Amino acid sequence: QVQLVESGGGSVQAGGSLRLSCVVSGFTYSRYCMGWFRQAPGAEREDVALIDNDGIKSTAESVRGRFAISQDNAKNTLYLQMNSLIPGDTAMYYCAARPGDSGGYCYRRPAEYSYWGQGTQVTVSS
Repeated sequence: QVQLVESGGGSVQAGGSLRLSCVVSGFTYSRYCMGWFRQAPGAEREDVALIDNDGIKSTAESVRGRFAISQDNAKNTLYLQMNSLIPGDTAMYYCAARPGDSGGYCYRRPAEYSYWGQGTQVTVSS
């Protein structure tokens, strides 16, 4: 079965950095979208950064220039490098995967994603 396991969250002061990792297993699709989403208390889950099997990336405007998504196919791992963190980045961060051809555009809606990890908490203090 498909499993996504996140790690790398934690508590950091504003201006700091964290790198999240998501190890993916059992996901045998050659064409896909994968990404990072986050959900703060009382808020809806939102997309942060997405990547498809061709390496085409998209990043939410709120984190553009500070966060970067990457993947290491040899390690079956998805990463999210987060720099210049601000308190507004505090949330539970989830990785997710969606099989199928993206056509160069990964869906941003969480409902489009079939597989999810359990989440890793990121807390940024001022």
